[in-house]
Amino acid sequence: MDAAKPRPDSRPPTAGCAPLHVAVVGGGAGGLSAAVHLAARGARVTLLERADTLGGKARGERIAAVDPAPGTTDAGLGIDAGPTVITLPQVFRDLYGAAGERLEDHVSLRPAEVLARHFFPGGEVLDLFADADRSAEAIAAVFGAAEADGFRRFATHARAIHRIVEGPFIHGQRPTMLGTLRTFGLGALPDLMRIDGMRTLWAALGDFFRTPQLRQLFGRYATYVGSSPLEAPGTLAVIAGVELAGVYCVDGGIRRLMAEIAALATRLGVELVTGAEVTEIRVEAGRVTGLLLAGGTHLDCDAVVMAADAAAVVEGRFGAAAREAVRLSGTRSLSAVTLTGLVATGNETPALSHHNVFFGTDGPAEFEALFGARRVGPDPTLYVCAQDRAPTVVAPPARTPERMLALINAPALTESPQPWPPPDSTSTPTPAPTPDDLHRTLRALLARRGLRPHSPHTVALRTPADWAAAYPGSGGALYGQASHGWRQAFLRPGARTRVPGLYLAGGTVHPGAGLPMATASGQRAAEALFADRPST
Repeated sequence: MDAAKPRPDSRPPTAGCAPLHVAVVGGGAGGLSAAVHLAARGARVTLLERADTLGGKARGERIAAVDPAPGTTDAGLGIDAGPTVITLPQVFRDLYGAAGERLEDHVSLRPAEVLARHFFPGGEVLDLFADADRSAEAIAAVFGAAEADGFRRFATHARAIHRIVEGPFIHGQRPTMLGTLRTFGLGALPDLMRIDGMRTLWAALGDFFRTPQLRQLFGRYATYVGSSPLEAPGTLAVIAGVELAGVYCVDGGIRRLMAEIAALATRLGVELVTGAEVTEIRVEAGRVTGLLLAGGTHLDCDAVVMAADAAAVVEGRFGAAAREAVRLSGTRSLSAVTLTGLVATGNETPALSHHNVFFGTDGPAEFEALFGARRVGPDPTLYVCAQDRAPTVVAPPARTPERMLALINAPALTESPQPWPPPDSTSTPTPAPTPDDLHRTLRALLARRGLRPHSPHTVALRTPADWAAAYPGSGGALYGQASHGWRQAFLRPGARTRVPGLYLAGGTVHPGAGLPMATASGQRAAEALFADRPST
C-alpha cells in the first residue's frame, strides 16, 4: 500500500518517549475521523469496533442479486442503509487534508440537482432543487406566488442562521452559555436573536408559509436530527441553509466513502480491529489507563476516545468508574422502521426521483404520536431513496427491481407504551406488536404507492429493537438526545468528559447528528485530547 504523504500538522512524540497510544471505541464516522486526526498528529491509534464491519450508522447492506450470471458466485449488491448523501463537504476535505491528502483523489462527489420530490395527500407533487430560484418557481407553480415569496424569505433566513452558527456551534468545541455570550458579545445580540432559538421550528415556519403542506415539508427538517418540529427550536432552519450550500452524492454510495476513510486510517498506521467488544474503561488514580475486552483481554493506552452512543457510558455499559464521566439531558431522539433491498415499481407508481417523501395527512398529529404517546401514528410520512435513480432531473429508468431504502419514523424503545397505534379504548387489550407488525405497516405504505419488495431474500428489515441491539445504550434512538428546546445545544455532551483521558465522539455528542457532524466530532475529540495532553 502506498505510504502516506507528509502530514503538515503532525506532531512527533516527545523525544525519548513512546508515541501517545490512543484507543478509539467505535468504527463509525466519528470514531474513524478521530482515528485519522489522532494518527495524523503522531499518535499510535487502535480502533476497536464491536461489529464485523466498519461504518456505524453510515452502513450498507449486501443483498442477493435477482439474476446472478450463470456459473458465477453472486457476491450480492451493495446498498446504503443509512445516510445516502452528504452536506458540508469541507469537513471531509479537512479530514483528508489533516493527512496531507485530497478527498477528490479518492472519492467522487456529484452535486444533487433535485434535493427531494415531495408527494402530498391532496395530489400535489413538489420538487425542491439545490438552486433556490428553481425551488421558488416550483413552489409558485404548485402553491402560488405568495408561498414562493415566503420560501425566498425563508431561504434568506436559513442562510443567515447558517452563517451565524457555523463557526462557534458547528466547527468549535461544545458551546457553553457563558462562552457563547463572550464569543458573540452584547453587540451581537441581534445575531443571537436571528438564530431563532426561543420558539419552535413549527411556530417559526408560520412566518413564511400559510399552506399546511409547506409547513409540513420544512418542519420535516427536525427529523434530520431525530426531533419534532413542534418542540425543536427554530434554529433548525439552519438545515435548509446547509442544503442550499450544496448536497452531494458519492459515486459508489456513502458506504464507499466510509471504506475510503477506513483505508486512509490504515495508511496512517491505525490498527483497525473489528469484532472487538469493549466491556470496561479502566480508570486508575482518577484517569483512564486502558480497556477491558470481552474474553478478558486488557489493552493499555494513554487515552480513550469513546465513539459509541454516549448513553452507553451513562448506563454503565463500560464500567462503573466511567459512568459519571458523562451527563445526558432530555429525551431520546427518534428511531426508525426501515426496509432496504430490491423494490419493484408498478403502473400505479408515481414518477420517483432519487429522494422521495410521501407525507401523511396530519403532520402535527404524527409528531404528537411519536413523542407524546410514543407510538407510530396511523398515517406516517414515508421516505424512499431510489438509489439507482440519478440525483438529477432525468426520466426514470425502466420499471424493474431497483435498490431502495424505505423508512418511517418511530419512537425509540421505552418500557411502555409500545411504538404502535393504541387499540380502541373499548376494545379488548391486545399483545404488544411484533417487528413483523411494524414492517407490515411499512409494506402497506409502500403498496399504496405501487412499490413492492421483490423478494424476502433481497430485503433487510429493521425496527427500533434492531437498532437498539446494534447500538447498545441507544434504545434504538438514531440521533442521541432529541434537539428539543433552546438549551439542548448547550446540554449535548462535548468531546471532554469528567474523567481525564476519556473523550467522546460520534453523532450523539457535539456538534450533533448527521454524517458531517459526526465526522467533525472526531476532529473535536482529537483537538481536545492534544490540547489537554500537557496537563495530563
